[in-house]
Amino acid sequence: MAAIYSGIHLKLKSAKTSWEDKIKLAHFAWISHQCFLPNKEQVLLDWVSHALVSYYNKKLELEDEIVEKLWTYLDNILHSRKLQNLLKDGKTINLSFLIAQVINERISESCVQKSHGNVGTVLSCCRGILSTPPLSIIYTAKCELMVNLLSKLSWLACQWLTSEDAVTSQLFDVLQLTFAQYLLIQRQQINPNRVFGQVTSHLFQPCLLLRHLLMARVWTPADDGRVRQHLSREIRNQVEAVLQAGIFQPELLSSYREELLTEREPQDKKKRALKTILMPVNTVLSKLRDASFCEPTLQVIIVANSVPLLYKLFLDSYCKAENHMVCFHMFTRLFGCLRISHLQEDLWQEMLSPVDWSTELLAVEQLLNLVLSKDIYNVAADRIRHKGTQFQFYRKLAEMLVNHSQASIPAWFRCLKALISLNHLIVEPDLDDLVASAWIDAEVSEPRTKKPQETLINAMFQTYTKLRQFPKLFEEVLSVICRPAADELRLPVLSAGLTEKLRECLLELPPNQILDILFLILEKCQTLIIPDVKDDSDMALKLLSVSSVLHNFLFNMKSLDNVTPLPVVLRTQSLLDKMQREVIQPLLDLLKDHWAEENKPGLWLEKISDSALLLVYTWVELDTLFSINCSKYVSRLAEAAGGVTDCAAESWDFSALLPGVDRQCWKRVVRLSSNFCSASKYCLELLMLQKIKKILMQTSVQTEADLHTLQHAAAFILHSGRSSMSMEESEPWNGNISAINALTYPAAHWYLVVSNLTILVPHLSLKDVEYVADVLLKILSSTKAPGVSADQDSFITAEKASKALLHSTFLPEIKVLHCAFISRVIQQCSSVLCSATQGVADQPIQQLSADNIPWHEEVLSSCKMVGMVEAQAEKNQSKDEAFICWTTMEKIAQRILLLTRAGSTITLEEDQIESFLHLLEIISALKLDSLFPSDHTRCFLLLLSLVANTRANVSCSKLLSLKFLITCFRLLTCLQTGRSVNSVFKVFHASDALEAVVTALFAASKCFADVLTTPDWAEFLQVIQTFLECFLHMIVEKRQSLKLNLEKFTFFLASCKPYADADRGKPWNTAVNQLLLVPLTTLCHVLTLYLQQQPEKKQQLTEMLSALLEPTVLQTGTAIQLCLKNLTKDQPLPLAFIPSVTTLLKADLSYMSTGGFMKMEGEQENPKDPGKYREYSHTELYQKFYTRILRELTSAGGHLQFLHSALQFLTVFCSVTDLYPGEETVLTVFHAVKNLLAGPGTTVQVIQDLEMQLTELMTQLVESCTTEEFCVMMRLVLQGLEVSNIWKQNPKEVLSAVTLIKLLLSCPLTGEKEKAFWFTSPQIITALVVMLKAAPSFLNSFNRLVVSVMHEGRQKGDRGSTDEFGVVLKCAHLVERMYSHIAAKTEEFTVFSVFIVAQYVIELQKVTLHPAVKKHLTEGMYHILDLCIERDIKFLNASLQMGVREVFKELYNDYTHYHKTKKHGEKKYTA
Repeated sequence: MAAIYSGIHLKLKSAKTSWEDKIKLAHFAWISHQCFLPNKEQVLLDWVSHALVSYYNKKLELEDEIVEKLWTYLDNILHSRKLQNLLKDGKTINLSFLIAQVINERISESCVQKSHGNVGTVLSCCRGILSTPPLSIIYTAKCELMVNLLSKLSWLACQWLTSEDAVTSQLFDVLQLTFAQYLLIQRQQINPNRVFGQVTSHLFQPCLLLRHLLMARVWTPADDGRVRQHLSREIRNQVEAVLQAGIFQPELLSSYREELLTEREPQDKKKRALKTILMPVNTVLSKLRDASFCEPTLQVIIVANSVPLLYKLFLDSYCKAENHMVCFHMFTRLFGCLRISHLQEDLWQEMLSPVDWSTELLAVEQLLNLVLSKDIYNVAADRIRHKGTQFQFYRKLAEMLVNHSQASIPAWFRCLKALISLNHLIVEPDLDDLVASAWIDAEVSEPRTKKPQETLINAMFQTYTKLRQFPKLFEEVLSVICRPAADELRLPVLSAGLTEKLRECLLELPPNQILDILFLILEKCQTLIIPDVKDDSDMALKLLSVSSVLHNFLFNMKSLDNVTPLPVVLRTQSLLDKMQREVIQPLLDLLKDHWAEENKPGLWLEKISDSALLLVYTWVELDTLFSINCSKYVSRLAEAAGGVTDCAAESWDFSALLPGVDRQCWKRVVRLSSNFCSASKYCLELLMLQKIKKILMQTSVQTEADLHTLQHAAAFILHSGRSSMSMEESEPWNGNISAINALTYPAAHWYLVVSNLTILVPHLSLKDVEYVADVLLKILSSTKAPGVSADQDSFITAEKASKALLHSTFLPEIKVLHCAFISRVIQQCSSVLCSATQGVADQPIQQLSADNIPWHEEVLSSCKMVGMVEAQAEKNQSKDEAFICWTTMEKIAQRILLLTRAGSTITLEEDQIESFLHLLEIISALKLDSLFPSDHTRCFLLLLSLVANTRANVSCSKLLSLKFLITCFRLLTCLQTGRSVNSVFKVFHASDALEAVVTALFAASKCFADVLTTPDWAEFLQVIQTFLECFLHMIVEKRQSLKLNLEKFTFFLASCKPYADADRGKPWNTAVNQLLLVPLTTLCHVLTLYLQQQPEKKQQLTEMLSALLEPTVLQTGTAIQLCLKNLTKDQPLPLAFIPSVTTLLKADLSYMSTGGFMKMEGEQENPKDPGKYREYSHTELYQKFYTRILRELTSAGGHLQFLHSALQFLTVFCSVTDLYPGEETVLTVFHAVKNLLAGPGTTVQVIQDLEMQLTELMTQLVESCTTEEFCVMMRLVLQGLEVSNIWKQNPKEVLSAVTLIKLLLSCPLTGEKEKAFWFTSPQIITALVVMLKAAPSFLNSFNRLVVSVMHEGRQKGDRGSTDEFGVVLKCAHLVERMYSHIAAKTEEFTVFSVFIVAQYVIELQKVTLHPAVKKHLTEGMYHILDLCIERDIKFLNASLQMGVREVFKELYNDYTHYHKTKKHGEKKYTA
């Protein structure tokens, strides 16, 4: 022993031993159990520490490689499990304080050298020390070392974050750990001044820099994710904690108070006081202003980012009511650190860049928000006690912000909003400049800036509304508008958002205040604008702005009504008179005098036209509205119209209401204004619309003149924007009339037309209606829709208006337009087809779009259209034209069938398919169930022709081709639900339509071999099946030549090409044969369904359906066998086959139960042997399929689609016991299901998705099995519930067994099977005790057992056998024990206790329990009620239904009286 000890010790100390050998020897000594050395661990730790300290103290010369190995050796020791175990066992191991100094110096050295590569091992050692409490004492015992370490790590982290190197987690892990350790030490310090000095001297600057860099860094994928997502946030929080606990300690409040408040006292007193206090504010601010710790540009940003943080920390520490002035003065001192503060005193001349402004204003905003949130500024207290000190400061701040407008920066608006929130008087002296710079003259277009601007203006609205000084605000607004404009592109005064806010304010204001504003607007127009508007574009723009404000006020204020005071009515009347007389009339005079300049109008004339007609429309609309709603109001429009001797309709050129303006003059105004694609043209359309509404409202019987006027007005509105609708460029419209220009006019015009179609269309000619349909389709088909940014979501576009119309419920009600639009869609389809090939005149789609066929005579004859004279001769003519229409469609139908049989198709390229898809999407948006018969038939023929007479080019995407066919068949299916569905059979035999579809599908499917395994192919088969099913249902239900059509279709399927190909030995085409199964299976399904539904009385129909079903079953079986024959040995069953075989088996069974029986009944008429009808036609097929399904079931995993189909097949198969192959029985299937549920891919979610199919199968198995087989099933279930499955970590077996119990409880059990289940129930309940971890699943199954116990344990007249009741009683006792066990598992089941109680009382209300059973269940339920808290009881009383609530109350009263009292009594005497 001694030899070993002395040898190692000497060799480690010997100068002759190389350092390489020393390190190897030390490593061996640490890990080896054969090396016995007293206090070995401490000796080795001291040795390596001494070596490192000696080297760095220049007492030892070592190579860099050796030094690195020494650090690695130290790191290995610090992180070794051996060291941790020794310390855990209580062994004392110390580390030298000198090693802490060395570590700090190495980190500092790495920071100076800007090299991160060599510091990794040192950081690892540091982490090992700090994370081991007995060793971390070298830092925690000497706070200076910890502060120094934290400072060096922070500087190193800052250096790393500013470099381009990828950030790794090691440094930040150590930094986070160091912060945590320092915070613990910091809280234990008893000298606040010392802590303040440490933080400000060593940590303040690196912490602020670190916090900024962590927030500002643009993270890259190469950076460590933990640093970016977690550590950076954690370290920022720790930085704030260090600063708050170090700088703003509660003990320092007196120092802050003395320093901040003494500054406001006389100078001599201030000097005396400052000699005795700490001066924390100056210390912190001097460190903050110090530019030496980073680059000057970065330091400015850090100051701006840190000022709000420091103020927040200060307020969190000291903000109380008595300290509000201290908090305010701290605010001013921190604000003084910002460069923006010097602008107040004009001490700082250098211009700030937009980035600098943004940063500084963001800091000011945060400071002001902190003042607001902490309620530091009390207006009354500041004025009375402090002579307005705070107010004066905020006033200067507001003045500076207004004088240095920064309307492109969102924070500028938010700062002003905060100042208004503090006190509106702060900004009121600068209200005019504020309105100008922040609103009227502000060029704000970006969404991020527009939102805070509107928030600021809304704050002004709200403030002056509450103060009832709204007129004062708008007096300033009008003054600003009337100033000279900076440019001609002034934005509208009131945006959509501001108009909404204005409306809210106007509803709160007294009417007279609103009228004051309106009279003020008129006065400004009359005195300041109109006299100088001629030839002055600037004045014209001001006029439009003021007119827009007037329009918005009048349209958004509350309307006059019968409860409005008479003075308000009279004053409003006076306002409209003044508006017409002193504003509208002079403007119209100007237009009248310059109408000849229509070819070369100036901007001023255009804006005058916009203003004049906007005000005319506003005047007319309000006059009409007030006259309808207020009986005290006298309509000037009605007076003027009544005084005209001409017919009423002619007076609606509006000249009658304008003195000095005759009809000719009005026409000149209209002619001039119509040249501008601006607000004036839109207002003319609105006036014409108002004319239509007025005539429709006032004239009960329309004269010829009325009709002529209505037609003229409707045509004027439509054609007014006709030239603009062909423009390629357009922009979204914000809904503001004054904002309409050449680019936004198309959207505004089309929105007006679409919104008023219901009153326009009856007065339009057929050509005009067709024009509307044409424009609608062009807009919907346009691929060059104007881009709408995020802030323009609420804007109006022609595309939005068109889509809204297309999806609306009233488009089908506008019958003429609906029909015209369908015709345009069909014509567009024809155009796409023409682009595919030449010579398509004989194509069905081309014929469907012919212009010379009266497609809609049935509609036009029932509607009044302009230019149609109602006469008997025309009625007779319409009948002839309708005959022509249907004859044409019949020829087209035959043409489709002829081309299909001949295999003649048109080849489509991808772009044409895309075009068709877009048009089909438009068709799908129409209400296809409400089409007129002719349109219904045309759409059917169009879709059928697209399916049957077109083909995708072989180079086209197969998935795109499938999508095209899927869309066509979906629309064909939709047509089957339409009210005009029978109209198709006027032109087509049902069997011919089916033949065309199936023939076309066989031909098209040959190119789909590559996509047979894709979801798109499965979807394709599904939509075809759905269409065929709907079509066949319709044939049967509507009795459309039922026997003839189905016989022809059956014969056609029998003669299909796949059979012939198979007979001739041609290559097998999987796609074609999968498609063939679809119509065969669908026909089987439909015939089976109707055969089962027929009552016995309808023997003739039953015979016919049975006769049709027999050949269909045989054909389907043959087709399936051909398909299966061509599958390879290991190839899984195609999904499409399984439902087909299931349907075939159902059809076979149905035929056996009906057709076979009838054959036996009619044996004399039919000498055939009836025995053959008792045999299944494809027994061998079903058995092979059954065997294959069972084989693939266990490996299906989570393949839901396969499992759905497979379980459905097994359910039908198991209903016939004779079909089982060989020795197999019900148990074979049950075992397969059990294995499936226990399989690796069967999750809880999969089981939930399959619950319905599993329940149906289990019900069928229970019904078909014998009692002995049922007992075997129960034994298999119990095997799954054995505890050994838990021990063997086999939870799937348990899940399978629990699921099977749940399924069995859903099955109806009778007789011996019911007894067998009940005799097994006690074992099941006992076994479920070990399954508590899956609480929801367990409770689900257990609740079903409880319900069964309650059902069997109810009082009965004849109790039956004693053995049965004994089992029920035993089950009830076990349920009680289970409830007791559940209550003991409080953590797992507390959340479910309410639901357990609710389920129990709901069932209890339905039965009357036997007293012995009830006793056990009630005692068990008491244990569950122990888990319920008062809130749970209230919830149950509130949520349970009336009868159940009474049952619960009785149970809870018994619980409180008997159980709860007893329980508390026992607790009272429990030690």
